Amino acid sequence: MSKTMHEINSDAVYQNSPETRQKVTDIFSRQEIAMLTKRSDLMGAWAIVMTWGGVALIFTLMAWVSQQSIWLAVPGIIVGMLFLAGRQLSLSIIVHDASHGTLFKTKWLNQRLTDWLCARPLWNDLSKYRDYHFIHHTRTGTDDDPDLILRNGYPTSPQSLARKFARDLSGLIGIKFLLGRVLMDAGILNWTVTGEVKWLPQNERRWYQPIISLITESTPMLLTNILLFGALYLAGHAWLYLCWVVAHLTFFMAFMRIRSMAEHAACARNLNMFENTRTVKAGWLARALVAPIGVNYHMEHHIVASCPWFRLATAHKMLQERGAVPVPPTYWQVLKIMGSGAQRPSVNPA
Repeated sequence: MSKTMHEINSDAVYQNSPETRQKVTDIFSRQEIAMLTKRSDLMGAWAIVMTWGGVALIFTLMAWVSQQSIWLAVPGIIVGMLFLAGRQLSLSIIVHDASHGTLFKTKWLNQRLTDWLCARPLWNDLSKYRDYHFIHHTRTGTDDDPDLILRNGYPTSPQSLARKFARDLSGLIGIKFLLGRVLMDAGILNWTVTGEVKWLPQNERRWYQPIISLITESTPMLLTNILLFGALYLAGHAWLYLCWVVAHLTFFMAFMRIRSMAEHAACARNLNMFENTRTVKAGWLARALVAPIGVNYHMEHHIVASCPWFRLATAHKMLQERGAVPVPPTYWQVLKIMGSGAQRPSVNPA
């Protein structure tokens, strides 16, 4: 029986890489690769302007709705925080793309501008994230993947999934992450974005060194958030900064969980990126909340990691036309899988 294009490309992964990378020329021609990996300073700037412009619009609408009757103001502010969290996720995806050097064509814009405009306001660090994330791409589907904690335990029962989201929306996970950031900046915990706790040895450190480290490492976060608060204060709506913080501690954490589940959870544990990674279909609401900046095209991102965000849809279309990728599920279908309680067979990494 002849192999399908999907099976042939899957074989190519094993033949060309002992890890998670593959020889993309088995799928795309060199001309196609050149087209798919062409970067643009204009499109990088548009991603940032579009995201922060969305934040400004949401703040404006929240300020307006707050002046209406309580029956409109309360739900309006809650919905506003929901969409604010979506813009915060967009900022984090922009940081992800910049860590690959694909957001901008100009290196300085990737490394410096994006760090200050997108990473630091979310208490992130682009350079540390880049080092951390590189390991994920070279170890996807193995026990050495630093993001493994984000995919373990799925599928789970509907009750367990509901409890996870309840912890996210209550702020418990967000507060845990804030505490983790303090300890990471102090050099007490190993730096991570997953919430995994790895204590660092403190035997040779003096009592004041964690304090100095915390002040030094957290200063960019404090400066950018002071600027954001100042802008809202000058606009006469300083209370909106509290909404920014609450959105980050609640809805943002739930969106991050959905994003993590969609990308790798309940996928096969092997080295084949056609099986250990998932692309998800995203409508306008999903793109506004959990799938900004083309992050739903995650299989394509792993296949051509140097493909910028605005070309991922093209890469997906090309792969679909060649029968190399399956029809993607929707986010709702992914959530149903995650809460199905079924145990899907997995393949141990070679």
